[in-house]
Amino acid sequence: MQQTQVYNANLKEFINIRYLSIQETSLIAANKYSSTFALTHYFTEILEFAEEIRRTAPKKDNNNQKRFAEMIVLEYTRKEIGTVKLTVGVLKGSKQHIQYCITAIE
Repeated sequence: MQQTQVYNANLKEFINIRYLSIQETSLIAANKYSSTFALTHYFTEILEFAEEIRRTAPKKDNNNQKRFAEMIVLEYTRKEIGTVKLTVGVLKGSKQHIQYCITAIE
């Protein structure tokens, strides 16, 4: 399986894009047109330029977050789409940064 990475200037880390990430994002984005628009038009740009807002522990009741040591919440603002929240998980052990979810903030 080929792995795709995008460098985030604020974190100074590569963010890995994986199937789980796309699945989680699509489930949430499908509920809001603004999230779908942001995802389809500005995906790479959001990954490259989003800025860190906070770091949190993974949600204990979320099976998809169990493999992460921490979750990083970033935001990116663009006139056409407003503010978008990017959530990145940091894997336990390898410390790889994995794109987890992208949603528009209304």
